[in-house]
Amino acid sequence: MTKGGMESVELFTTEGKGRGLKAQKEFLPGDVIFAEPAYAAVVFDSLTHVICHTCFKRQERLHRCGQCKFAYYCDRTCQRAAWLNHKNECSAIKRHGKAPTENIRLAARILWKMEREGSGLSEGCLVSIDELQNHVDSFGEEEKKELRADVESFLEFWPPHCQQFGMQLISHIFGVISCNGFTLSDQRGLQAVGVGIFPNLCQANHDCWPNCTVVFNNGNHEAVRSMFHTQMRIELRALNKISPGDELTVSYVDFLSLSEERRKQLKKQYYFECTCEHCKKQLKDDLMLAVKAGESKPSADTVKEVIQLSKDTLEKINKARMEGHYHEVVKLCRDCLKKQEPVLGDTNIYLLRILSIASEVLSYLQMFEEAADYAKRMVDGYLKIYHPNNAQLGMAVMRAGVTHWHAGLIEAGHGLICKAYAILLITHGPSHPITKDLEVMRVQTEMELRMFQQNEFMYYKMREAALKNQKIQVMPEPSNENAPSLFHKKE
Repeated sequence: MTKGGMESVELFTTEGKGRGLKAQKEFLPGDVIFAEPAYAAVVFDSLTHVICHTCFKRQERLHRCGQCKFAYYCDRTCQRAAWLNHKNECSAIKRHGKAPTENIRLAARILWKMEREGSGLSEGCLVSIDELQNHVDSFGEEEKKELRADVESFLEFWPPHCQQFGMQLISHIFGVISCNGFTLSDQRGLQAVGVGIFPNLCQANHDCWPNCTVVFNNGNHEAVRSMFHTQMRIELRALNKISPGDELTVSYVDFLSLSEERRKQLKKQYYFECTCEHCKKQLKDDLMLAVKAGESKPSADTVKEVIQLSKDTLEKINKARMEGHYHEVVKLCRDCLKKQEPVLGDTNIYLLRILSIASEVLSYLQMFEEAADYAKRMVDGYLKIYHPNNAQLGMAVMRAGVTHWHAGLIEAGHGLICKAYAILLITHGPSHPITKDLEVMRVQTEMELRMFQQNEFMYYKMREAALKNQKIQVMPEPSNENAPSLFHKKE
């Protein structure tokens, strides 16, 4: 098995967990263990006109397919690269009169590929689509109802002249999409924009404290010569030193939840009981539920009351964010923090959630000094909880660094940007757009820091003049979504 860059991993079967992946050689933090192109992938229904259907990048102006008027592309290069996968879809959309939902489109793309290549092993794949786990037998009544509706819609869309597949296989494909669909993000990694199937990645088992991370790389079609183009793909990257024979694990959920909550989420979404060490021993739960230490330790009733208030506030915040009432969000956060601060410890997840929202929304409203204070406290808490090479931690530290920079706190800002850069070099690699952006910021803040150290007064004078002449860069509008999770689950 040396095809497609998969020679460094081995597929194995383990009791109780099914198939998994093992390292065949040693890896160091940041090494790419393997890269895998999507077997099939589609853009989400709500974003089909703003995201390129080939590389999944968000672009201002896209070219529309002249035939079906549904697919959009960056340019002719992306359009040509898509034709093999879009050809059947294009004529089916024209015949059907409209494009079906993302699930139907993804199932159709998988089956057209099986029609072209057969259902056996594709090049570079360790397992065939037929062998992927579908969990259909574990579906509840509601999920079974959705599955039947999807199969019916699929049969209406599927052209009569194409190869006809049995109901069992079609149901299997929808089951695979439901529990193995991988979330694709835009080039900044901030928004989930589509879903794809990556058969090799599906073989990596979950661990809440994994030794690998997955990053989506949109590829590059900008080079003049096509031989330098790179394909859209996922990369499995090492977070720690990995020895030959070690199992390769990834985390299907964000670590910033209590072990019981993570287990519930994994059971509901992926149909297994998590038995990782962090769940079994409830490691870090004490930090995530920490209360203020000291002589006047708050009573259990007070703690319970403040946690309930935090949960209620988070619901109100979500509602206000959905409606774009950001000043209301800030007020809710400030009021909640006043109640939390005398009771909850610095690493308590309810405190950290409010600090995160407050710093993000205040940055957007350009109230940078207050935002920086909250961001610093949030990062200090995260550093005690997260794995040191966690992608979400890296992104949070980066945001905190940018906030400090905007607040004119150049020393702290530069320090945080350097820390984020060190994490994202491992989780995303040096060529990822986010890491490249961060490198530019690192160089800029380093230059400003030198100026600040030489003459503090002149630094602030120059900064003031620069801000007068140039409108300060507005932070992106706060998103109501969490960072894209690893696997996409149909809501």
